[in-house]
Amino acid sequence: MHIGIIARFDVAEAVEIAERVASFLLNRGVEITVDLKLTEELPQLREYGEDIRNMEADMILTIGGDGTILRTRSLIEDKEIPILGINMGTVGFLTEVDPENVFSALEAVLRGEYAVEKRTLLSVYHNGELPSALNEVVLMTRRPAKMLHIEISVDDEVVEELRADGIIIATPSGSTAYSMSAGGPIVDPRVEAFLIVPICPFKLSARPLVVSNKSVIQVKLLRKGKKAIAVIDGQYEEEINHMDEVIFRKSERKAHFVRLSKDFYRKVREKLIEGGIDSIKG
Repeated sequence: MHIGIIARFDVAEAVEIAERVASFLLNRGVEITVDLKLTEELPQLREYGEDIRNMEADMILTIGGDGTILRTRSLIEDKEIPILGINMGTVGFLTEVDPENVFSALEAVLRGEYAVEKRTLLSVYHNGELPSALNEVVLMTRRPAKMLHIEISVDDEVVEELRADGIIIATPSGSTAYSMSAGGPIVDPRVEAFLIVPICPFKLSARPLVVSNKSVIQVKLLRKGKKAIAVIDGQYEEEINHMDEVIFRKSERKAHFVRLSKDFYRKVREKLIEGGIDSIKG
């Protein structure tokens, strides 16, 4: 087996775990590749260094939070390498393993006791194809305290026209992220749907929508002189101008994750309902 290792190099504990994981895997004869930037913190692993974009591995181990997973996924977008996330962030909904269980989890992986889960991606088009989204695309104004005038269509039928701080187009994976905070529903990742969630709409009838992921969603910026930005998974920004149309549809690609158990609803209970802010690690 060949495993890639990526960690937040600005968090000392994450770097320490990455060093221990690398030693653990090498001692078991596993081939490793380490994020080139991480090797600046771990010079003893420099010989294993490689740019994330060039990684070729059977799986990639990320040590960080959901942001680390989203960043990694965006950089290996053209590859179908499963990601196993170790949670060093706050909520870590996309991650699979807590730090105290890292080595027992790796033992299970080396024994082949895991499954690969495929998650839907959202393709985004504006003057050509943009990077795809695992969680969501957020359209928002560049200027604070200003509203956007937006037209939303699904399969060429106008669904809504509204003024709002912005709008979120989310996948089921993203239903537990920003979309949830903006009042959207939590959606099981197995549901074939996309979410359209207005952000603080100035309209009582404007409510979140759940549409088929076979649909094509079109969002148009109506008011002249107002610019917006589209933020994809918090990783990529694109400027949107008056009368520009942003198009969303289901991607032909998938994101792949290593899963050791089926625990979506346990995560919902522990991370989003029972635990709340008190469960967040420092």
